[in-house]
Amino acid sequence: MVKPGHPDVQIAGIHSHRENLRLLYTNVAGIRHIVLKSESAGSLSPEAATDEVASHNSLPLFAKLTSITLQTEKSPSKMMSTPLNQTSAPATKASCSFSIGDRIVPSRYFLAPLAGYTHLAFRRAIRELGGLGLATTDLVHATQLCGGHRHSLELVETHDDDQPLSVQIFGGNVDQLAAAARWLEDHGYSGIDINMGCPMAKVNGQGGGARLLCDADLACRLVGKVVNAVKLPVTVKMRLGWDRDTISSPYLARRFEAEGVQGITIHGRTRQQGFQGSVDLDGIAATVAAVDRIPIIGNGDVRSVEDAVHMRCVTGCSAVAIGRGAMLDPWIFRKLEDHEQGRVPREPSRDEQIRFLVRHFSLMTEQHADRSCFLFRKFAAWYGERLGIPDDLENRLRKFASVTEFDEIVAEVRIRHGERQSKMPTALIKVPNGPVERW
Repeated sequence: MVKPGHPDVQIAGIHSHRENLRLLYTNVAGIRHIVLKSESAGSLSPEAATDEVASHNSLPLFAKLTSITLQTEKSPSKMMSTPLNQTSAPATKASCSFSIGDRIVPSRYFLAPLAGYTHLAFRRAIRELGGLGLATTDLVHATQLCGGHRHSLELVETHDDDQPLSVQIFGGNVDQLAAAARWLEDHGYSGIDINMGCPMAKVNGQGGGARLLCDADLACRLVGKVVNAVKLPVTVKMRLGWDRDTISSPYLARRFEAEGVQGITIHGRTRQQGFQGSVDLDGIAATVAAVDRIPIIGNGDVRSVEDAVHMRCVTGCSAVAIGRGAMLDPWIFRKLEDHEQGRVPREPSRDEQIRFLVRHFSLMTEQHADRSCFLFRKFAAWYGERLGIPDDLENRLRKFASVTEFDEIVAEVRIRHGERQSKMPTALIKVPNGPVERW
């Protein structure tokens, strides 16, 4: 029996609120163009969104749908009747795993794709710690994958212990995305994810990523073409919309479900926000309410067990995808598994922290040899605080040039572990500022 503090029970408690959202959504489901066609299609630009959507009589209802406040307590301390530092009743097997299409995923907590980070070595190192459900690759350019580009082939490289895995593809060319999906199916992959959330200008400029949120018909045609090209389950990762004036995720989620998509991950920010500001949990909840049966996976600002449980409780999402939070704390999935099983979440020991650092780098050298020294440097800013690396040694990790030098740094970390002045992860201090258009 599951106690009242368990997420599944709390989610059931907000069912009526989600039904209210669903009823509200039904009134606007017939709107043909909530989002706008892009300039390349000869129609309005995202910046002209307000003028276009204002012409729809049902827009006030749609706006209400995406901004409505769920009448649910949002404080983690009030949402959870059993504190996370106490033992609660074990979760049922059904609550720990679920399906995406015909794929059974062992946990409801996923590794979200992160450009430049969620490569094979990182995925394998995280999986070895336990608790991870589905992992997704770094985003892969569809055209380059079909053309056998070396970098794209590296991004999709996998291993027997790297399962379950989805490959995320991006691009604005419908035929090329379908071709990339067929390539992945022919090469034995088990799941395909379409990127409609990346805010980077270089991705949006090619018609991919979040730019697809600006043309509902193109996005749906693209999704339908990919779904019909393969027998594999196809999912989509997207944002709430282009900006606060064009929130489109509930409308698109419903249409994507009709096209045959088996699951949708929602990052609770708009493209305009980039990674600034706060995640809008009500926006994720509205997307959950808009679909009939497919799972919605929440994403954004999850850095602790409390954050993940809170997201599920407030939004009713079926699962949670964690990206930056997994780099700040690689043991977050193990902790979530502990919580789901009624155990006190375990913190890693000193030896476990150092062992993870070494293991990640070792796995990277298996794939990239000496180039790993360059590729690994960017992880130092994320790992330093969590792994107890002294500030000066973290700085050396950002510059090291050989395997021998890495070993020397690790030897010093073993002696000086915990001698760190800064309690703030360096990566959080250096989050990009300014308009996302300049990225």
